[in-house]
Amino acid sequence: MRSCFFFICCLLLNLSAVAMPDTFSIPLNRQYFHDKIENEKKKCDKIDGKIDGMVTVGKNEEINIRVTDVLYREVNQLQEWVEKNEAPNNEKIRQLSYIEGVLGNFRYALSKKQILLVDLPALIGTFDIILKSLNSNNYNILPFIEQTPYGIANVLTETFSNNQSYNDAKKLVYLKYCKLHPEEIITTIRPYAMESFADSLIFIACKNNPSKLYTYAQSVVSPEGRLIHQSKIPLVKAIATLSQMSNALMYFPFLDNIISGKYAIDNIQQYVGSDENSYDSIGYYRLLVSTEIDYYRRMTSPSKDTPIAMFGPNGLRDVLKDRAIRHFITPINVLHEENNLDIRMRAIDSLSPVDLYMMMVMGEDEIYTSSFKHSFNRMIQRLGTAPKSDSLLLAVRFDFFKKFIKMSANYNKLDTFLKRMNLKNAQVLMKAFVANLDAPESLEDATDVADSYSSINEPKLKKTILKYVIENEQDCIKDNNENGKIVYSLLKNIFLSEDSLNKIDLSKIAGISSVYEVANKTLEDDSGRIVEQVFFYGDEDGKTFFPLFLNSFSLKDWRLVQNSEWVELKSNKGNVWIYANKPLDYDANLDDSAQSHLIQYLSDRSIKPSIVVHRGHSYWLPGTIQRMPDDVKVVLLGSCGGYKNLSKILQNSPHANIISTKEIGAGDINKPIMNYLHQALIHDNTINWKQMWASLTRQFKNDANPSLQESWENYVPPYKNLGAIFIKAYKMKTDSL
Repeated sequence: MRSCFFFICCLLLNLSAVAMPDTFSIPLNRQYFHDKIENEKKKCDKIDGKIDGMVTVGKNEEINIRVTDVLYREVNQLQEWVEKNEAPNNEKIRQLSYIEGVLGNFRYALSKKQILLVDLPALIGTFDIILKSLNSNNYNILPFIEQTPYGIANVLTETFSNNQSYNDAKKLVYLKYCKLHPEEIITTIRPYAMESFADSLIFIACKNNPSKLYTYAQSVVSPEGRLIHQSKIPLVKAIATLSQMSNALMYFPFLDNIISGKYAIDNIQQYVGSDENSYDSIGYYRLLVSTEIDYYRRMTSPSKDTPIAMFGPNGLRDVLKDRAIRHFITPINVLHEENNLDIRMRAIDSLSPVDLYMMMVMGEDEIYTSSFKHSFNRMIQRLGTAPKSDSLLLAVRFDFFKKFIKMSANYNKLDTFLKRMNLKNAQVLMKAFVANLDAPESLEDATDVADSYSSINEPKLKKTILKYVIENEQDCIKDNNENGKIVYSLLKNIFLSEDSLNKIDLSKIAGISSVYEVANKTLEDDSGRIVEQVFFYGDEDGKTFFPLFLNSFSLKDWRLVQNSEWVELKSNKGNVWIYANKPLDYDANLDDSAQSHLIQYLSDRSIKPSIVVHRGHSYWLPGTIQRMPDDVKVVLLGSCGGYKNLSKILQNSPHANIISTKEIGAGDINKPIMNYLHQALIHDNTINWKQMWASLTRQFKNDANPSLQESWENYVPPYKNLGAIFIKAYKMKTDSL
């Protein structure tokens, strides 16, 4: 019935479109103007891609019919009204020009994304009223412009540009635009710089992006600059003052406190200095940290007051991150191969525990594994002998505490941190950590909770976390919060699965591919090959371990083929192919070229790896992930800090079984792991991760090197990669809704 109704409506609309000229008489001297309107109708009809008498806005048939009805039937009626009213010929021509104009202006606004196709009925409805109310040029369109949204108001104003209230309407339309796009105020205000409302708009622009306003304020003679410097608003006046100072952008993070009088410019200037020689990087960074804590206090107060200078380009967060990386993280990262820690960590010698905390959380994406570990150790040392990690969080007002817990867990330092506070406080902290995970935008936080849980060794604390997760699940059930029920139910089952006595099969409960084993068949490509790609990098570690990697393959079991940029290994038994780029000089970008050329070689021959191995430091890992083939099934991150990159890998390979390490990868561990995998592949055995882990655990336990066993304990098998399991399960659950 609905389809029949849709068909009849379409038929009637198409008939009305072609029947228009026959419904009323059109004098020859006005036919030209009607033809122009018909041409505009066709152009509007073609917006959806074709001229067929039906305008398709979307999947809603009723909306499509309504818009089409307006374009043809209602516009036809307007044309008929023109011909039948008693206006003189010139007035009728002007009315027809308005009809043509409103359609043309509508198309133009649509192309500029100033209006939506679905707005056509409201536009023509208001246009109809104005057109029929016009009395020569004396009719005022302003009341209609006031009542309509920006897109419609803009089209109507341009259509009736000869109206007596056009200039006032233009101003009103501009104010509507500024409300929608405050970020564009300073770049568009010049024509309105002398208007009474200009100062208030400058204030809005300043709150939206103070550094952008600062740029315009530097030119005192420009219309924008004069407007800024003439303002009496304290915030704008402060920007104007700063714009005439050297290094003005360095004062921006403190703008709120400058305006309130909490900071004097002279107090900040002692750290900023006048040049590089007088700049106090430590003092400036510390001032940024204390201001961050102060601003965060305002944001989390009952009034939820967000400081103007908190976010955006050159805002506090932006500058704090930049200085943390520039002055501290980069220097200690660069010296990552320096064994003397006094030399390597010299850049952070004068930082307090609070300073170090902020440095680590602000540099999350840049800090190396070893840099984090040594910085963390110094932070703990500087807290003193008594448990004080809870007082540290109080000192920073719990700013970024979830990120810090996640990072500590990823680098296997969470237990150390939690042990520095009493158990009750640790439990309260974990309660806050697992709270508010029910919103879809909190998925990253929920993944962090799953990751962190596996890094906690205190049984009472783990029991408490599970209790809080179950409580949150029950609350979501009571509130009928569907996303919350999914998140907390998954976390509950993932946590319970850690204890084998609970007999929970995560693969079955979560509806994901097995995290306990991988069958050989699932690794084969269309030609029956199991293809593995190994990424090496041309630093000293890569050059050291590449020969050891090659020597681990027995020539009686493997055939080796070398070229200038990579090696190819094929098993004599089974059908296993391994490709590894050579660790050529990274200073000359040769290792990067080798990887790129190898990937092209494989692609040209339709060879698609199902196994990927990363052999290199954590700072090389983003490059491996970027070049990793889609939908790989097994990933070995034999690198520092690989654990935190799980989510990035699963975006492209949602079924990947990932082996990773929370700390520094060890070549003496990566080699036995790969040997075990290769033997299983050659003999067509299903890879059982629990059996593999038990076997390798016995091997490392009997090793004479105790540090090797300790490193092995930081490796994480696929069935214990709780964050990865959560991401897979959540996607499966939500995709099925």
